[in-house]
Amino acid sequence: MLMMSEETAVLTLEDVLRGVQPVDARREPNMADVLRTVAFSEAVIDSRLATPGSLFVAMRGERVDGHNFLADATARGARAAIVQREYVGTVVLDRPFTLVDSTTGAGLESAGTDTVLLIVVDDPLGSLQRLAAYHRSRYAPIMIGITGSVGKTTTKEATAAVLSRRYRTLKNPRSYNSESTLPIVLLQIDDQHEVAVLEMGMYQPGDIAFLAQLARPSIGIVTNVGPSHMERVGSIEAIANTKAELIEALPADGHAILNIDDPRVVRMAERTQAKPFLFGLDPAADLWADDIQSRGLEGISFRAHHAGEAVTLRLPLIGRHSVHTALAASAAGLLLGLGWDAIIDGLRDSNAQLRLLAVPGYNGSTLIDDTYNASPASSLAALNLLSELTGRHVAVLGDMLELGQMEEEAHRFVGARAAEVVQLLITLGDRARWIADEARQAGMPADALYQVTNTADAASLLRTLITPGDSILVKGSRGMAMEAIVAELQQRTN
Repeated sequence: MLMMSEETAVLTLEDVLRGVQPVDARREPNMADVLRTVAFSEAVIDSRLATPGSLFVAMRGERVDGHNFLADATARGARAAIVQREYVGTVVLDRPFTLVDSTTGAGLESAGTDTVLLIVVDDPLGSLQRLAAYHRSRYAPIMIGITGSVGKTTTKEATAAVLSRRYRTLKNPRSYNSESTLPIVLLQIDDQHEVAVLEMGMYQPGDIAFLAQLARPSIGIVTNVGPSHMERVGSIEAIANTKAELIEALPADGHAILNIDDPRVVRMAERTQAKPFLFGLDPAADLWADDIQSRGLEGISFRAHHAGEAVTLRLPLIGRHSVHTALAASAAGLLLGLGWDAIIDGLRDSNAQLRLLAVPGYNGSTLIDDTYNASPASSLAALNLLSELTGRHVAVLGDMLELGQMEEEAHRFVGARAAEVVQLLITLGDRARWIADEARQAGMPADALYQVTNTADAASLLRTLITPGDSILVKGSRGMAMEAIVAELQQRTN
């Protein structure tokens, strides 16, 4: 059997067999003492991430069924897998395997040294979630939940960078913020972690309440509320209610860190038993900023005020909108006892600036790569940054998805701002035609407007139009694959 030391093990086999069971029917697994030392290095739901000694959870998604990749996961070294009962009769592996009953442990007695353990459950996702909640309950780090329509990932990175100056800190990798991925993060907690900073996303009402039930945060941060899920949720008020689920879940001795400049967010203070801590540009906040100066791609500076003290911060964060990111992360630091020197040091960490990148582009241009995703608020923030840069301003804007009934209005709002900022506008996608149309109506010359149907055409067109010194913003929803444009036009340095 594969053994791992206490220092490297994340989960023991005994933990897994106990944790996947329903709470009200949990029983001790029947296993030999020697098997109690069997442990797994990590849990994964993507077979490509499986490593020797890992635990693979085979789940059915909307487009992919993890059971189809069970052989791949075990070939990469997965020691065990959680599988759905109805699939066990179809399993074919290149390695010997043993079916293990998740309740009784039956089957373990026949496991050999090279045997893959297939832990059989009725619902792999539910089992993973129960296991994560069980595992989290065994440790006591300070849990910080972060949500919002825009900026939650960057805020997560900045907050983790700040708190890691004093505390051993865990954070979500990538955007592991859903009902199936956040449990993977919770399973990484061990007794070395003092703080966990967890981004929490939503797909529909109730999602964040469920994630908060699993993670049990004592501090919650809400960045803002915007129409980024309108197509699924239906109204911006419904979005606000779903984001507020995090704040409602906080304990009485916790803290709700809320953006005072967003009316829907600041009203969440009335919906929590935790103590509100307000941040923003309003002097009524507990932590507020003024004297804001953007230095383009060189970063920002501002003066922060808290508890009668004023501190000037000069940070590599890009764009005026990054002030709110810095304030939210600073608020977490202040609440956990960090001084301003440590907070500023954390905010200067390269990890604190995650999404928006400036890279050398074709023909002496600068590409502003903001292709991770797009919403009305983030698109306006990106255009505001573009307006502060030198050179000719060029924007390549793709569709903003999942806006529901607001999609035309939102695209036109972005188009009106684009007309004020850019000298050359290229739009990509059916919805982005509203951006171009509104820019035209706002007075942008026809010869400065281009509409294309795919990223290859956008890149090809840009090659004919780019001049030295241009600043080029590329932004669109993830489904538009705008990163292909950046990849095509990025200047290679090797």
